[in-house]
Amino acid sequence: MGDENPKGACGGSDGGEEPVPKTVAVDGTKGDDGEIGGAEREHAIGCSRYFQECGEASGCGSEEDFQHKRAKVLFNFEACRYVATTSGTDASASLAEGDHNVCHLSVPSENEMVLYHNLMSNDPDARKAMDSTEEVDDDGDGFNISNMEDLEVRMDLTDDLLHMVFSFLKHIDLCRAARVCRQWRSASSHEDFWRCLNFENRNISSLQFADMCHRYPNATEVNILGAPAIDVLVMEAMVSLRNIEVLILGKGQLSDAFFHAVANCHALNHLSISDASLGNGIQEVSVFHDKLHHLQIIRCRVLRISVRCPKLETLSLKRSTMAHAILTCPQLLKLDIAACHKLSDAGIRSAATSCPLLASLDMSTCSCVSDETLRDIALSCPNLRVLDASYCPNISLESVRLPMLTDLKLHNCEGITSASMASVSHSYMLEDLDLDCCGLLTSVSLDLPHLQNISLVHCRKFVDLNLRSPVLSSITVSNCPALHRINITSNSLQKLVLQKQESLTTVSLQCHSLQEVDLTECGSLTNSICEVFSDGGGCRMLRSLVLDNCEVGLRSLNLGICPKLSVLQIDAPYMSGLELKGCGVLSQASINCPRLTSLDASFCSQLQDDCLSATATSCPLIESLILMSCPSIGLDGLSSLRRLPHLTLIDLSYTFLMNLQPVFESCLQLKVLKLQACKYLTNTSLDALYKNGALPSLRELDLSYGSICQSAIEELLACCTHLTHVSLNGCINMHDLNWGSSGGRFLELSKSDDSVDQPDRLLQNLNCVGCPNIKKVVIPPAARCLHLSSLNLSLSANLKEVDLACFNLNFLSLSNCCSLEILKLECPKLSSLSLQSCNIAEEVVEAAISDCNMLETLDIRFCQKIHGAGMGRLRMVCPSLKRIFTSLVV
Repeated sequence: MGDENPKGACGGSDGGEEPVPKTVAVDGTKGDDGEIGGAEREHAIGCSRYFQECGEASGCGSEEDFQHKRAKVLFNFEACRYVATTSGTDASASLAEGDHNVCHLSVPSENEMVLYHNLMSNDPDARKAMDSTEEVDDDGDGFNISNMEDLEVRMDLTDDLLHMVFSFLKHIDLCRAARVCRQWRSASSHEDFWRCLNFENRNISSLQFADMCHRYPNATEVNILGAPAIDVLVMEAMVSLRNIEVLILGKGQLSDAFFHAVANCHALNHLSISDASLGNGIQEVSVFHDKLHHLQIIRCRVLRISVRCPKLETLSLKRSTMAHAILTCPQLLKLDIAACHKLSDAGIRSAATSCPLLASLDMSTCSCVSDETLRDIALSCPNLRVLDASYCPNISLESVRLPMLTDLKLHNCEGITSASMASVSHSYMLEDLDLDCCGLLTSVSLDLPHLQNISLVHCRKFVDLNLRSPVLSSITVSNCPALHRINITSNSLQKLVLQKQESLTTVSLQCHSLQEVDLTECGSLTNSICEVFSDGGGCRMLRSLVLDNCEVGLRSLNLGICPKLSVLQIDAPYMSGLELKGCGVLSQASINCPRLTSLDASFCSQLQDDCLSATATSCPLIESLILMSCPSIGLDGLSSLRRLPHLTLIDLSYTFLMNLQPVFESCLQLKVLKLQACKYLTNTSLDALYKNGALPSLRELDLSYGSICQSAIEELLACCTHLTHVSLNGCINMHDLNWGSSGGRFLELSKSDDSVDQPDRLLQNLNCVGCPNIKKVVIPPAARCLHLSSLNLSLSANLKEVDLACFNLNFLSLSNCCSLEILKLECPKLSSLSLQSCNIAEEVVEAAISDCNMLETLDIRFCQKIHGAGMGRLRMVCPSLKRIFTSLVV
C-alpha cells in the first residue's frame, strides 16, 4: 500500500458490479477478501473511533432536501467493539485493557475503482447504481437501513463543515464516504480533494485513469507507482494534465518517448522514478527540462543517463545501474549517487565536478571512489558542506581539504586511520563527524571550534581520544575494547556516555557544563576517577555519575548492583540521597553525610549493627531508611535509631526481627512502617501499637505476607483508628474481615469504656490481595470507616460474601475472587468496580450496583454468568456507567 503519500486511492477492475467490502480485523490480519494494508487498517480503526465519538450519526433526507439533509452512517453491529487507538498493535492492547466497542469498518476491495467511475460519472445508470447501494442488505441477511431506524442517531452536517472534515481523508476514504448518502457523494467529489491523484499500487485501467484525468484537469500531482502499464498512464497524464507539478511513477518499463514528452510538461517541478527499466537498454536515456527542480531516479535499470536541467537543485540516482552519468545542472545543490555500484571512479568524479554549486554529496557504498576523486571534488565544489563517504574502503582522505564541510560521515571506511585526522582537522567548520566501525583507526586528536557531535562505535583498535571544542554537545563512544585514554574539553557537553570500555584507565574532563557521565562496564577504572569529579576537577556542574550501574552525583549516589563492593567510605557534606541497594558483600561502610535524608540499603545482607549505629550518628537528618533484606541488623542497630529524630519511614521487610520494641521507643515521629514477610514476628509483637499507643504519628502500616494471627489483626484494625493505609496482602492467617455485629470482636474492641462517641477511623486504603483463607468481608456503618476510599480484595479465591456500607468508597477490586456469591454495596460514591473472573450471578451484580449512583467503570471480563444481553440491564439499573469492560462480543 502507498503509506508514504498523504492521500491514497482505491484501485479497481473493469467490472461494473459494486464490490463486496472487506472487514477490518482489530488485530490487523486479513479480511474476507485478502490483504489489508497498514495505512488502510490504521485509518479504518481511526474512522471507527471518529464515528463513535460523533454519535453514530445516520439518516438521509429526500432529494428536495439535498443541501441540508442528515448523513446516514451504518455500523456492523454484529461485531461492534470499541478501539481507542489508531494502530493495529495499540488496538490489540486496547482490547486487553477492556475497551470493547470496536466498530468493524469496511476496507475497499481491489474492484472499488468502479466506485471511482460511478462516483464521478454523469451516466444516469451509474448514478442509479450508486443510489441503490444505500438500501441493500449488508450481508444479504436482511439487515438494511430500514431495520436500523430505531438505532439511528442523527446529526446535521453543513456543506462547509463536511468539506472541512473531508479535507482530512485519503482518496480511498473519500470513495468510502461517497457510499453513505448523496450529500456525502457530492461533497467527496469536490475538486479540492483531487489535486493529487494517487493510484500507487492500484490496479487501475487506462480508461479509468483517463476518466479521472479528464474530470480533474487541474490536478497538480500524480502518483502511479506500481500501477499497471505505467508507460500508457503517464503519457495520458502528461497530455491531459497541463498543470502537473509532481509526477511519481515506477515499477514498470518507460520508453524513450516518455523522456521526450517530459520536456513538454512545462509546470513539472518534481519527477520521481523508482524500480523501473528506462529506455531500450542500448541507447542513452536523456532527461531535458528547463524548470525541473527535483529529480529522483532510484533503483532503476539503465545503461547510460544524461541529465540537462538548468534549474535542477536535487538529484538522486541512488541504487541505479548506469555505468555513465553526464550531468549538466549548473544549479545542482544536492547529489545522491549512493550504491551506484557500476558507476566508475572516473564517472563519479565527472558527475560531481560538473556541479560547481554542489553543497551535499552522498556517495556511500561506492566502493571504487578514491582519494584523487575526493581531491578533485574539493577543488571543483568549494561550497560542499555535507559529504557521506561511508562504506568506501579505498579512501583515506590523504591531502583532501574541505574547509567548508559541516557534516562528514565515514562509517565503515577501512582506509581511515589516525593520519586521516590531519585532513579532518582542516575542516574547521565541521559540526558532525561519524567514524563508526573504522577498524584501523587508533587515535583521534581534533581541535575544531564548531564540532558538536562525534560518534565512535565499534572501532576495535581505537586507543586514544583527544577532543577540544567549545560547542561539543554529544559524544558517542561504545564498544571500543582497546580504548585507554580520553581527554575532552568542552563548554557545552552535558552528557557523556562511555559504556563498555573495558580497557579505559584514564579520563580527563574539562567540561564545566557536564551533568551526567555514564561509565557502565568500564572495568579498568581505578579510584583516580574520583579526582575527575572532585571539587578541584573540571566538572563543577556534575550531578550524576554511572560506574558499572552505579550512579554518582554531588548530591546523590547510587551504588546499586555492585556485587563486589565490600568497603565504602563516603565524606560528602552536601549529599542528600544514598542508595546501596544490592551491595550484598558490603560489610564496612563509613558514611559521613551530615545532610543525608534518604538511605536505601536494601539487600545489603552483610551490613552490621555497628555500621547502622555509626551512620545514625553521622547522618542525623535521615528521614527515610530502607533496610529491606538486611538480616544482620538486630536490636542494637534498631536502638541507635533514637539518634534520628526526623525519621518518618523505615522498611524492615524480609528481616528476621522478632522484637520491635526498639522501633516503638526510638522512632516517635515515624509515619510509615513496612514489615513485609517478617515471618518471625509473633502475635504479640505489635501489642504496643494497639495497647500502649506507641507510634502515635504512624499512618501507613504494611504487614503483607506475615504470619500474625486473625485476632492480632482484628485488634490492630479496631484500635489503631489513626492509620490511613494498611496492607495485609497474602496474610494466610486472616479468615474474615467482619466488622459487623455478627463479627463479634471488632465492634467490641472498638468501644471505649469512658466514651460513648467514638472517633471516625482515618483508614483510607486497605489492601488484602491474595488472602487465600478470607471468606467474608463485612463493613457496616457502625465501623465508622467514613474515609475509606480504596479497598482491594483481589485474588482471594475463597471469598464468598462482601457486604459494604462505606459512604466515601471510590475504588473496589474483587478481581479473581472466583468463589464470590454475595455482593451488597451501600457505597454511593463508588466510581470503579472490578469483578474480573468472578463467577457471580448477573442479578447479584445488578442489585449491588443499583444504588451506586456515581459508578462509572465496571470490569466484568471473564465473568461466565454474565451474558451479552445483560449489558443493557446493567446500564439501566446504573445510568451513571460510562465504561463496561467485558470479554464478550456485543
